[in-house]
Amino acid sequence: MNTRRGLATALAALAPLVSQPAGAETGSQPEWSFSGAAYTYFLHDERNYLQPTVTADRDWLHLESRYNYESLHAVSVWMGYNFSGGDELAWEVTPMLGGVYGAATGIAPGYKGSLSWRRLALYSEGEYIIDLDDESDSFFYNWSEATFSAPEWLRYGLVTQRTRAYEADREIQRGLLAGISLDHVDLTAYVFNLDDSKPLVVLAAAVSF
Repeated sequence: MNTRRGLATALAALAPLVSQPAGAETGSQPEWSFSGAAYTYFLHDERNYLQPTVTADRDWLHLESRYNYESLHAVSVWMGYNFSGGDELAWEVTPMLGGVYGAATGIAPGYKGSLSWRRLALYSEGEYIIDLDDESDSFFYNWSEATFSAPEWLRYGLVTQRTRAYEADREIQRGLLAGISLDHVDLTAYVFNLDDSKPLVVLAAAVSF
């Protein structure tokens, strides 16, 4: 799994549509799970940069922090509520609320969500940052993937993103991805704007425990 897909399996507050929280049957206390990811953007007309993300989940609670996501040199912190359900057709969704400060300042409602069936998976994360300094700079960010896994440790598919972290000629950038999963480590390569003379390349490494 990709860290941008890394939503914790969690509690259910909308029973019976949502699965029970981990440990509910045995009475045991839910445990923390953590993940970290680093996305390296290789830009042609600007300086390359690293976009790290760390998350922590416990039962329904989701905590997250990002750097260089909404804007270069901007930090965002998030809190969300994990929901999950389904068996063969499994789904996970985490509505979140975040604060952004640094190069950009604002508040941001956001989400993460995934849907998987057999070897097919859909994932999307997004946020609408409400800029407190200049309302005209408010913007919707999005990253979405559609992937197929065969064999189980290899995945490939399509990816789109909408960002203002760097100058881009396209409102929505589209591309291909390929990644491998080894135990708790994921390595993924993304190539956007394949019809450009100089496509954008993003390399990602993620770990979860």
